[in-house]
Amino acid sequence: GFLSPDSMDTEAGLFTQMKKILQDEPFVYNEGILHHVEGVDIIPTNIELSGMEISLVNAMSREQTLKLYLADLKKDYDYILIDCMPSLGMLTINALTAADSVIVPVQAHYLPLKGMTQLMKTIGKVQRQLNSNLKIDGVLLTLADMRTKLARTTEDSLRENYGKHIRIFKTVIPVAITAAESSAAGQSIYEYDKNGTVAKAYAEFTREVIQCGEKQRNKHESSLSR
Repeated sequence: GFLSPDSMDTEAGLFTQMKKILQDEPFVYNEGILHHVEGVDIIPTNIELSGMEISLVNAMSREQTLKLYLADLKKDYDYILIDCMPSLGMLTINALTAADSVIVPVQAHYLPLKGMTQLMKTIGKVQRQLNSNLKIDGVLLTLADMRTKLARTTEDSLRENYGKHIRIFKTVIPVAITAAESSAAGQSIYEYDKNGTVAKAYAEFTREVIQCGEKQRNKHESSLSR
C-alpha cells in the first residue's frame, strides 16, 4: 500500500509510458517502478490513465500498446499482475492482449454475475483475434458475505452455470471493513490486518493459483516428453 497515490510523482508511470509508445517516442521500460518493502514492485499511475481510452481509439495497433510496454519488463519478473477496472474498454482489451492468462473476479451479487456473459464473449473475441494464447485460469468470488442467502445463491449459480467449463476457485474472498480500511491507511491487507479473514483468504487463494499453475506446467511437460 502507498498513501495518496494520486499525489505521487507519476511522471514515468504507466500513463506516461503508454503515451510515449503511442507517440513513437523512446522510453526506459523499468523507469518509475516503485519497490515495496513486502517484495512487490508497482507501476504507478493516477487519474490521468482514464484519459488513455480516448487516445487509444485512433491509435495504430491500439490493442498492443500495453503489450509493447511489458515486452522487456517480463524478463525481470516471475509474475506480472494487471489490475483492470470493471469495464470492457480499450484499457481492458490491452490487458487481455498482453496477458498470458486471466483471473475473473466476480462480486457475490446478481448484476456482476450477469455481466459474466459479456466478459466471456469479450475474452473469446480477444482469443480469436488478438491473443490466441490467452487462457482463463479461473473465476474468483469476491466481496462475499456467506451469511446472506444472496451470496450463497450467487456462488451456487456461478458453479452450476460455469463450473463445467471454467475453473471456479475454491477460495472465496469475504467482505470485510478491514479491506477498505487498509486502502485508506495506505497499507496492504497483510500489513494492516495480517491475521484477518481477508488476508488469510488471499493467502489461500495465492496457494491455490500456484498449485493450479504447477499442475498445468507438469501436464505440459509430460505431454512434451511422450
